[in-house]
Amino acid sequence: MRLGLALGYWGRGPDRTHLDLAAEAENLGYGSVWTAEAWGSDAFTPLTWIAAHTSRIRLGTAIAQMAARTPTATAMHALTLDHLSGGRMMLGLGLSGPQVVEGWYGRPFPASPLTATREYVDVVRQVLRREGPVALDGRFHQHPYRGEDGTGIGKPLKPITHPLRADLPVLLGAEGPKNIAQTTRIADGWLPLYWSPTRTDVYQASLADLPEGFMIAPMARAKVCDDVAEGLLPVKAMLGFYIGGMGHAARNFHADLMARMGYEEEARRIQELFLAGRREEAVLAVPDAFADEISLIGPRERIAERLDLWRKGPVTDLLLTAPDPHTLRVLAELNN
Repeated sequence: MRLGLALGYWGRGPDRTHLDLAAEAENLGYGSVWTAEAWGSDAFTPLTWIAAHTSRIRLGTAIAQMAARTPTATAMHALTLDHLSGGRMMLGLGLSGPQVVEGWYGRPFPASPLTATREYVDVVRQVLRREGPVALDGRFHQHPYRGEDGTGIGKPLKPITHPLRADLPVLLGAEGPKNIAQTTRIADGWLPLYWSPTRTDVYQASLADLPEGFMIAPMARAKVCDDVAEGLLPVKAMLGFYIGGMGHAARNFHADLMARMGYEEEARRIQELFLAGRREEAVLAVPDAFADEISLIGPRERIAERLDLWRKGPVTDLLLTAPDPHTLRVLAELNN
């Protein structure tokens, strides 16, 4: 099991520690570093900055939002950064949810998310392979565009720039069972939002036909500390926000996932509190047990025992949201 560093997206402004953490992760032998985006900073610009200050560590987006760019624009970002970094790029994509897609990007959330994802990946693959002009008569993506509001003179094109790698890895952030199963068929890897090494049965059916070399790369908060309860507070804050606020009351993929993982009553209570404006209560309502099983928090010995559980499952890459160099160092030592 390889280790990666997940830096996430910026909050109010850039985090000045990210570059140092990425450099430390490379020095410690971490396999990858990942950036993200929500509705503020983008995923590709910070990753390019990190690429310029590192030389070996692989670079991934976890995740770049599909609604933010056409698939050809995303492929351009990926092939450009792959060239600049000497072939270190990995493209992690996600559909996001209706509130973000329609509220932030001003686009309709696709009526068939699986079809939209499949078409998006198809176009990205066509650009990277550069075997001919991009062509797709899709439900959500058309190349050339054939809509009634178009000119009708769109020309099929292939990229001017020759991609460095036709097989640049494409990973998907998927949460629903059907979406995960499709991911194993059309992508090179999967980026789970929550992974519990003691509940791998939740995903067993979706992962029944894994191809050889398929990456499973979940994110987990890691923190070496003496007080487990205190160390879990940032995990609970993240869960409270995602489960309570990252989605509509009637359509929240994150809350649905928590429910499938055995915490349905708790998930609905978190939603109820968060949407009522009682955010601190929503965070406190997150069960310590759930926050604990999807993270690595506590003294070194405790983390060592729990890390063994992650190694026994199908996880190939564990992406750590580790806030300090000491934690990165301890995890690297324990994983050797």
